[in-house]
Amino acid sequence: MIDIKVPTVGESISEVTLLKWVKNDGDYVERDEVIAELESEKATFEVNAEKAGVLKRAAQEGDTLNIGDVLATIDETAAKPEGAASNGAAAPAKKEEAKAAPAADSKPASQAPVAAVSNDIKATPVAAAIIADKKVDPKSVTPTGYQGKIVKDDVLAALSNPGKVTGGKALFNREQRREKMSQLRKTISRRLVEAKNTTAMLTTFNEVDMSRIMETRSKYKDKFKELHGVNLGFMSFFGKACAIALQEWPAVNAYIDGDQLVYHDYADISIAVSTPRGLTVPVIRNVESLSMAEIEKKVIELAGKARDNKLSMEELQGGTFTITNGGVFGSLMSTPIINLPQSAILGMHKIQERPMAINGQVVIKPMMYLALSYDHRIIDGRESVSFLVRVKELLENPELLLFGKDPVKTLLEL
Repeated sequence: MIDIKVPTVGESISEVTLLKWVKNDGDYVERDEVIAELESEKATFEVNAEKAGVLKRAAQEGDTLNIGDVLATIDETAAKPEGAASNGAAAPAKKEEAKAAPAADSKPASQAPVAAVSNDIKATPVAAAIIADKKVDPKSVTPTGYQGKIVKDDVLAALSNPGKVTGGKALFNREQRREKMSQLRKTISRRLVEAKNTTAMLTTFNEVDMSRIMETRSKYKDKFKELHGVNLGFMSFFGKACAIALQEWPAVNAYIDGDQLVYHDYADISIAVSTPRGLTVPVIRNVESLSMAEIEKKVIELAGKARDNKLSMEELQGGTFTITNGGVFGSLMSTPIINLPQSAILGMHKIQERPMAINGQVVIKPMMYLALSYDHRIIDGRESVSFLVRVKELLENPELLLFGKDPVKTLLEL
């Protein structure tokens, strides 16, 4: 029998949570096959079978395990079941057939909205579209159509029923539920409180006119995607602007280590990514040396890994500065919390058209509020405000992002 133990995943991590079993108790597993997924306080990772054999599970999903605990055992002396490989290969094929079968008998494309409703719920296309749009629980709808089919009037009646609200919950409902806090959420909680309690945190604000960036994106987005295979987003502009400003104001790119200040000659920028299981902050290395396309590709790669819980420990550690974008959720203004041990974080927000006074004239401009939260122990007011003003200048004049200086003034050596 071979013991599969919880592996060491980081110097400061002593326990993990068993998220789910990929293999069942008694299954025959091949060597290096994934058998379970574990969650540490920083990331999710997979556990592989060290030998081929029959799996015997020693823990339940949701259990908290210490590093070195026995997760499962494998009986490597057990004989491999006959046809195991063919059965494993056949299963996906059968599933594909099962998925393909309804497609063959499906109705015309005009009735596509029905796909939004579970297959065991019968509804007309219009009724199905309303159910999907209004997020109505089909079980709360009384069908009156032919052979128990839900029709449009049935859904409208359910929506107007004073005794129900959307989703079928009764009015004045007082139900509550408890869920165990995940390791990731525990870590987020601990680090946020630690940041609040151990830093002298302040926030300074400014606003940026996004006209030039939006014009640049509109003009070059098709050619950019054709050449580089990725969309031209906002994050590359902000990442590049911050990398230049961090070089000019090194205190914003530093942190405190005991009684020493640690400065960085590079910009490893952490990007806050919201996932269904919580906030993760993967790092883009050497942003100051990357092209716009390379930044966009890295953002897409890291965001995809974050949502699929595939980020490695290395990709989550070592950032020198953080950018977070609350604008994607509609936030107009916020005060982001510093991502320890860093000393500053830039908050992006929603782009909103506002009347601006320019040369005595009122002009409508697409404006975004920027917020820089910083640790006042290492960053003074002059540095924080100057850094944010520099970021604003670079974003409002995208040509400066090439090497941080005005091309004409550089040409004239001014």
